[in-house]
Amino acid sequence: MPQPVLDIVALRSLTAIADRGGFHRAADSLALSQSAVSQHVRRLEKTLGRPVVERDGRGTRFTPEGRLLVEQARRILAVHDQAVRALLDTDGDTVTVGSTEHAADQFLPRLTAAVQAVRPGCLVRFRIDRSARLVEAVERGSVDVAVYVTEAAATEGTPVGGLPLTWHATPGWVPPTAPAPVPLVAIEDPCAIRRRAIATLAAHGVAASVVGDAGYLAGVLDIARTGQGVALLAAVGPAPDGLTPYDGLPSVAPIAMSALARPGADPATVTAAFEAVRDLLR
Repeated sequence: MPQPVLDIVALRSLTAIADRGGFHRAADSLALSQSAVSQHVRRLEKTLGRPVVERDGRGTRFTPEGRLLVEQARRILAVHDQAVRALLDTDGDTVTVGSTEHAADQFLPRLTAAVQAVRPGCLVRFRIDRSARLVEAVERGSVDVAVYVTEAAATEGTPVGGLPLTWHATPGWVPPTAPAPVPLVAIEDPCAIRRRAIATLAAHGVAASVVGDAGYLAGVLDIARTGQGVALLAAVGPAPDGLTPYDGLPSVAPIAMSALARPGADPATVTAAFEAVRDLLR
């Protein structure tokens, strides 16, 4: 039997759903209709023979197979896009910027504006990934500038500030009465913010238990929106849809962020990008 082939366009729609938090926003970001994005998801489900997205009240959430597919889709798209650039070399003036998922919706627009201010007409591409993989991509030269969690990568990079962190839960969420542990939702290990959440609660004598995790931020938000637990999230920009800051737990110190540029990157572009991140984190 022939091996199933995953459609690149459909995979791009799937990762946009994860990054943007839903079909409507994904469609807007890709300049597609929402029905087109839905068709892409159905195409993937038909290829795999199993659902990847399912209804959850008025919203949607990824199935376990869907969460795994998103992780693999990111890797497939990164290799695909790098191969196209290398083989065709038709991009002209292009800069690829990378960010962790934490506050990517705040970092990426500012990085884009900063790059285009010093390089008008430049095409800016995005890559969202884990910190360690972003550093590897910068060192390989497939990403020009990246911002990431310092302690989550082996390369320290240039310090650009601290990312504020705040507990988030569904409106009106109430934790179980002590001594029952506080239910946490977090990105799966290794994750520096997950470790920070557990360590902070332990330092204050608060028992905690991870009741749900996912390989990416969108999955964490999906679980938190069910009301099953509280999540430690970046506190820049508005709270994610369906969640609100929760102040019933010990405050958490900001986590250090770094920026890194590939060897040989344009100095003016690097300076502008780094300053844009510093301005956001001040």
